[in-house]
Amino acid sequence: MKTYDWIVVGGGITGATLSYELAKKGFSVLLIEQNAASQNATRYSYGGLAYWSGTTDLTRQLCAEGIEIHRHLSEELDSDTEFRELDLILTIAADDNSEQVAAYARFAIPPRLLSVEEACEMEPLLNKDAIASALTVRHGHIETEKTTSGYIKAFRRFGGEVLCDRVVELNREGEKILGVKTATETYHAANTIICAGGFSRALLKAANIPIRLYFTHAELIETEPVDIHLRTLVMLADTTRFQLEAEASTPELDHLWDQPNNELMPPILDAGAIPFKNGSLRIGQISRVLTDPNAKIDGVESEANLRAAVGKILPAIEKLPGNWHHCLVAFSSDRLPLIGAINNVEGIYIFSGFSNPLVFVPPLAKRFASWATGQDDHIIAQLSPQRL
Repeated sequence: MKTYDWIVVGGGITGATLSYELAKKGFSVLLIEQNAASQNATRYSYGGLAYWSGTTDLTRQLCAEGIEIHRHLSEELDSDTEFRELDLILTIAADDNSEQVAAYARFAIPPRLLSVEEACEMEPLLNKDAIASALTVRHGHIETEKTTSGYIKAFRRFGGEVLCDRVVELNREGEKILGVKTATETYHAANTIICAGGFSRALLKAANIPIRLYFTHAELIETEPVDIHLRTLVMLADTTRFQLEAEASTPELDHLWDQPNNELMPPILDAGAIPFKNGSLRIGQISRVLTDPNAKIDGVESEANLRAAVGKILPAIEKLPGNWHHCLVAFSSDRLPLIGAINNVEGIYIFSGFSNPLVFVPPLAKRFASWATGQDDHIIAQLSPQRL
């Protein structure tokens, strides 16, 4: 049976981008994705490119590299990613103070503070009575499914192979991973890299490989193309999701992540709306810290809560026809991705846990592929899972 240089598990934006970069370097690569029609975080992503949001030398460099790639990516892949740059409005609720403003001042490109009148002039659909002020900054945007599809098509042009099947376990012999097993077949590789997002932890745990990678259950509403047009991207100027991730990923709680029925923190709701080029909207986000990746969620109640929250800020879109969706979003304990070899088990790697995935994934996939050829890379070294 054929032995690949790399097997990539997970066909979302991380797996597709990494597979492309590895194949471009001349490696033989098998990309395995379990769903022909994906239902993952890439499918339901807001498509945002927060290239302005770097706060350290490392993240500022990755933001700069990432947006430069995106500005030319359609040409590189010979496929339209629908890249554009829009105004992002970060609303501050009428009953909140402006502490968020100070928090945003440390970013590489600090958002500008707007009065209520200025915010409503920029985005006429805003409810002026629901906000105390807002922030604004230019923000990149892509269509993530089209971008992922473009990467996969380009990957195939370099000789890459794609398999639609579910990986049920890693093929482990002693302290070495030799590939993966699906329900019907075993596939061999010198190296296996896990890009399965929120399912990565469970897959590795089943092979007795612990890792400090976590996930939230993210919920949103997606509409069909509608006649109501937002001029901007609207989100909350609120960092509670990052606080939620930090609190849920402390070492003291690690043992609870290996028990299936825990809810470690109360859920949080972000009220916002993101317009896509085709006229559709993705509305709101609820983030839940449930340790079971297959947990059941009451979609009817969640949809009602999302609509009510978004309706306070953007009344015109509260009752637009749309469908509730749910996916897993992976994260690490320090908001940086986990990239590189895992523990002391040979042949197994991780590429997951991105807090700013659509900006960070393209430059880090390029860097990882070069690193895989034997080149040193100080950034890949910094992101090793051994740091946690």
